[in-house]
Amino acid sequence: MQMSFAEPDLEKFPCLGLAFEACRRGGTLPAVLNAANEVAVHAFLEERAAFTAIPRIVQRTMDAHDPVADPGLEDILEADRRARMKAAELVTAGLR
Repeated sequence: MQMSFAEPDLEKFPCLGLAFEACRRGGTLPAVLNAANEVAVHAFLEERAAFTAIPRIVQRTMDAHDPVADPGLEDILEADRRARMKAAELVTAGLR
């Protein structure tokens, strides 16, 4: 079996680019990315959001967040809670 590797196509896989950004910026942003993604995917599975809306929901949730650089557990839990609320608002607003 032969394997080959190539640079990922961030146009085809926009959430991968968002994950790279969250990791690069750090702090509470990875928790926000995760929370928003969970909400967006759940909405897609329930047919309340289009598959193509997932990266837009995640991006807009990340954009609305002011990351805490060196978070404690409470900071992370609060970022997760707020991100889930923001992502749910975007789903309810019909972000497609």
